Amino acid sequence: MPLPQINSAALLADIPLFNGLAPGEIARLARSCREIELGKGEILFHKGDPCNGFHFVVHGQIKLALTSAQGNEKVVEIIRPGQSFGEAIMFMDKSHIVFAQALADSHLLHVAKSGINDELERDPGLCRKMLAGMARRLHQLMNDVESYSLLSARQRVIGYLLREVPAEPEHDGARAIRLANSKGIVASRLNLTQEHFSRVLHGLSELGLIVIDGRKIHIPDLARLRQYQD
Repeated sequence: MPLPQINSAALLADIPLFNGLAPGEIARLARSCREIELGKGEILFHKGDPCNGFHFVVHGQIKLALTSAQGNEKVVEIIRPGQSFGEAIMFMDKSHIVFAQALADSHLLHVAKSGINDELERDPGLCRKMLAGMARRLHQLMNDVESYSLLSARQRVIGYLLREVPAEPEHDGARAIRLANSKGIVASRLNLTQEHFSRVLHGLSELGLIVIDGRKIHIPDLARLRQYQD
């Protein structure tokens, strides 16, 4: 079933990279965009494919991953609605260094490199915004490397669970989350095997920190779980 048509200009205006652009500038960028629909499991691009722009996720989820010569997969990042990806590779004039696959039926907006370059010539300030956005992405990746290198498996899993909890100020009581992806994908994102990830969840359950119900995880006391992250 086709996904509903989207207003490219309105979506572009909401992307942090383009905040502050005039309606006319947004309209020009919108003309360089195209919509992409992917079914769950479909590949958006393979490693080595040319990069002619970047993507913005409207609906769904996109997995960025690498595959080793032995066929093992490492999930690098999971892109959710409202997030964009591929900007850095686009500016480097290099091929994609990961593959991208839809984890659910997804609707994306592809922003062509030619349109970005035209606007950069008109407004050099856009370059600073895009650099800031890419710097934030790099900072997150560095945090991931630090987590893999310095934090225990339990600390990584607790950190992931805490990030998945919807923000509710001044509420540290019982909460519940649902794993947005399979345990295998979440484990790979945390640089763990699926078996190790399951053992950590089981250990947290034995401590009474979580209650596992399939892909739904109940947290009886959020503050107590936070204490075990240290």
